[in-house]
Amino acid sequence: MDSQIQKPFKVYLVSSPESPEFTLLARSLTQSSLVGLDAEWKPVRTYQSSFPDVSLLQIACQLGGDSEPVSAVFLLDLLSIPLSSLWKPLREMLESPETLKLGFRFKQDLIYLSSTFCSHGCDPGFDKVEPYLDITSLYNLLYLKKHGRNAPKQTKSLSNICMEVLGFPLSKELQCSDWSCRPLTEEQITYAAMDAHCLVEIFNVFNSKVANTGDFLLKTTTLSNTMENVGLKELFAKHDLNDNALGMQFCEALSIVRSTIGSAAGQVIPSAERTIQRLPCSVNVPSDEFSKIVKKYGDRILLKESDRRPKTSKKKAKKRSSTNGISNVKHLEKFDDWQGIPPWDPSVGGDGYPKFLCDVMVEGLAKHLRCVGMDAAIPYSRKPEQRELIEQARREKRVLLTRDAKLLRYEYLINNQIYKVKSLLKNEQLLEVIEAFQLKISEDQLMSRCTKCNGRFIQKPLSTEEAIEAAKGFQKIPNCLFNKNIEFWQCMDCHQLYWEGTQYHNAIQKFIDVCKLSD
Repeated sequence: MDSQIQKPFKVYLVSSPESPEFTLLARSLTQSSLVGLDAEWKPVRTYQSSFPDVSLLQIACQLGGDSEPVSAVFLLDLLSIPLSSLWKPLREMLESPETLKLGFRFKQDLIYLSSTFCSHGCDPGFDKVEPYLDITSLYNLLYLKKHGRNAPKQTKSLSNICMEVLGFPLSKELQCSDWSCRPLTEEQITYAAMDAHCLVEIFNVFNSKVANTGDFLLKTTTLSNTMENVGLKELFAKHDLNDNALGMQFCEALSIVRSTIGSAAGQVIPSAERTIQRLPCSVNVPSDEFSKIVKKYGDRILLKESDRRPKTSKKKAKKRSSTNGISNVKHLEKFDDWQGIPPWDPSVGGDGYPKFLCDVMVEGLAKHLRCVGMDAAIPYSRKPEQRELIEQARREKRVLLTRDAKLLRYEYLINNQIYKVKSLLKNEQLLEVIEAFQLKISEDQLMSRCTKCNGRFIQKPLSTEEAIEAAKGFQKIPNCLFNKNIEFWQCMDCHQLYWEGTQYHNAIQKFIDVCKLSD
């Protein structure tokens, strides 16, 4: 989609009801007619009789009137703020008919959020979000407008939707990080803010790309109290940030997201100026036409009494535990450390070069392995059967890397060709695999494989003229490279072009640091 320059948005970390950030939040909740919602909690890996406590609630607000809209993201530290001070303003916002709430499969977040507040004496918590629009529904509308009414519905992750609608992906690497630890890292703050802000941006694209085509019409009106709104916008512009508030340009946030993703040289990830749209929309206050859209395509979240209890009962959990028994635990312990001879070892007919197959649960690890020069394939299909994965690993003499406990049951089919990855974050997973298989990584190996398809590069670099010819109809080369003496490299398999630009050097330095090659 066409892209324009995006105005900066600010991020405010709210950790005390006496802070100016809290005051700004309270005013924003009453004046924002469009908000994006998301929540984070400490990952739960074992059965529990209660829901996890939400550690962080993200609220992206968009305000505006006759002038340009202002965007801000509030990160509510629920471990620091007395929840009783938040319960009433949050409940009013969630149920306000004048505030449209956006989320991505937000029902589970609401269940956990309500449980968290109830456990701190704020009974009955939250049981309704209305009006509400799910980003999945908005994406399906955009998809149908592009591909026709008869196109099959798509099930996409938020990262993939951002890639298709906004032009950049979201890194989900920190999704499973420990959100109960304090202080939050800069990467966690950026991740959390982007997750909420992108919901508003996607809605803005929906508003401009779909609603204004004539099929629908979302008329906008300004907030009734113009002077009050202007005053709030001035607060956003002039607010004196202390240690708990972070002013952040969108392009700065995007650069952190890129580095978290581990973008490699030559992967054409558009700059912030080209990808993030500057959309000429004011705040959308529900009008008659808008209400029709919400009624037809929107939704509301209503929690039933059964939603307030964990789905799996203790009886079922006990039965499952006794069924698996100690033998299953012993079976899984076999995979805590790598043992045996890998299939690429010459003594068993291999060629001596390590090869891995990363299933969908560790697909991000495949790109990291490619960045350090390792041969790391992914499954042929998006949703492969378990035996298909095993057959691919056996046929190509690869070790299958996975976090899927169910897949480990088939170990007897490919002895010494399956390894359970214990770490959650990609950098840690990379170090774990390097240590487990005693891989030798050198600086010369870095960025020697195509991070897109795992292919090898052509031996001879291309000139600028040759690269332009090779990229026709396939890949766009930035104009700023034309007058520079830069060598281009092309993947022999997918024909992706790479060059030694800023992203390349940043990636090299990143993996030098991760792998401790400079020590």
